[in-house]
Amino acid sequence: MAGARLVLPDGVVEHGRLAVEGTRIAGLGGETAPGDLDLTGHTVVPGFVDLHVHGGGGASYASGAAEQALKAARTHLEHGTTTTVASTVTGEIDDLCRQAAVLAELVEDGVLAGIHFEGPFISPGRCGAHRPDLLRDPDPALVRKLADAARGHARMFTLAPELPGGLESVRMLADLGIIAAVGHTDSDYDKTLEAIEAGATVATHLFNAMPGIQHRAPGPIVALLEDERVTVELINDGVHLHPSVLDLAYGTAGADRVALITDAMGAAGMGDGLYPLGPLQVRVENGVARLVEGGAIAGSTLTLDVAFKRSVTVNRLSLGQTVRSLSTVPARLLGLSDSIGSLEAGKNADLVVLDSDTYDLVAVMRRGEWITGGDRFRTVARTG
Repeated sequence: MAGARLVLPDGVVEHGRLAVEGTRIAGLGGETAPGDLDLTGHTVVPGFVDLHVHGGGGASYASGAAEQALKAARTHLEHGTTTTVASTVTGEIDDLCRQAAVLAELVEDGVLAGIHFEGPFISPGRCGAHRPDLLRDPDPALVRKLADAARGHARMFTLAPELPGGLESVRMLADLGIIAAVGHTDSDYDKTLEAIEAGATVATHLFNAMPGIQHRAPGPIVALLEDERVTVELINDGVHLHPSVLDLAYGTAGADRVALITDAMGAAGMGDGLYPLGPLQVRVENGVARLVEGGAIAGSTLTLDVAFKRSVTVNRLSLGQTVRSLSTVPARLLGLSDSIGSLEAGKNADLVVLDSDTYDLVAVMRRGEWITGGDRFRTVARTG
């Protein structure tokens, strides 16, 4: 493919060329060749990596049904997410184990990149769209039971470190090579620092479901933002965070420590209506998801192509910053930087093609196969 703006790790190249052979990027640059697609007027970025997503297309990863998980993954794939970590929601431990077994098979089939357990080890006071009666303290034995049920495919656990067993569970997860994320927490500044020292490396949807910043009680947000070992998740949907708050996080942590996520539930890619989120019911109105009972924000209806467009057009982030937060940083967290997360020779041909003027999604390629939009491009015209 030739003529496109390419967002590469070391900068943006105008009128660039990218060659794909099989499932991989074969090379960058060089003269156009017969068969090159003409992508003039388009911007090519690496496929998006979503660390935190509960569903989409009317389907949920917490359903325990493979067909629903496949539908959710496909929905986000068509919006540019070529690598997905499936997130669960709070449920009975045995139910979560059954869900993990189903999702583990899809990881082994190459559909998903891993499993994220969000709950039940979270604070009752910050439970958001999680059933309070199903919450548990993070007993390391229970955390290990879920990790074992995932058959080596658990990538992340969100927990509240201030709860009994919290710090012990963080240490155990770090020893197992699983990401321990601080979220849905009432932790204070000092306890959050303890969690980081114990091995926590991610802030689950920073600012949401945790105490705000007070001038004499900085709370978890400041601790998570100021420590260079921590990557912070942000939801850029215009609902969860005011644009200025997202700008504050970028100004403090920098794009190399931000992972933009969707936290999407089943309504992503769908219209308004009623949807399940684990054992709870969610009503979506004007694209905003809230619990039927209580009205708490219940995830999002966001897709990462929309997050990309908002980041560039609303927050005025550079293309490089946006790519790092949507692709490079989450790929690094997952330990997959050798195969995904940037446009480099030898890596998977996971590509998102955007309109260079509007930043609307045009086409998606995963492992060398066009998922959507590829039929709109013609080969480069040859003269002489």
